[in-house]
Amino acid sequence: MNDLGSIRHFTDLESWKVNHEFVKQVYRITKEFPPEEQFGLTSQLRRSASSITANIAEGFGRYHAKDKVRFYYLARGSNSESQNHIILAYELGYLNQKDYDTLKKLVFSGYKLLCGLVRSLDRKSPSAVSH
Repeated sequence: MNDLGSIRHFTDLESWKVNHEFVKQVYRITKEFPPEEQFGLTSQLRRSASSITANIAEGFGRYHAKDKVRFYYLARGSNSESQNHIILAYELGYLNQKDYDTLKKLVFSGYKLLCGLVRSLDRKSPSAVSH
C-alpha cells in the first residue's frame, strides 16, 4: 500500500482502487440482468456503485479534513446501498453464486477500506489535510 507521501491523486488510494474494481464488475455483470430491469435494479446498482468512487474522488479534492470525511461518509453510504442491491439481485436470481461472491468480496473490502480512510482523517486535526 502507498504511504501518504506517494498519494498524489485519488486513484492512488487503495479504497478508490478496490471500489473502482467493484464498479467495473457491476457494469460487466449487470449487462446480463433482465431487460425489464434496465431502469430498475440495473440502474440503481450502477448508480450506487459509481457514486462510491465519485465521492472518494470529490472528497480527495477537498482541502479540509472535515470536508473530506463528509464525502468519504457519502461513499460509504453508497457502498452500503450497493451491498443491499447485490443481495436483492442475488435473491431474485439475477446473480449466480460466482458473480455474487465476486461482488460481495469487493464491496465488503471497499467498505472496510473506506472505514480506514475515515479513521485516518479522524485522527488528524480538523484543519487542512495535505495530500
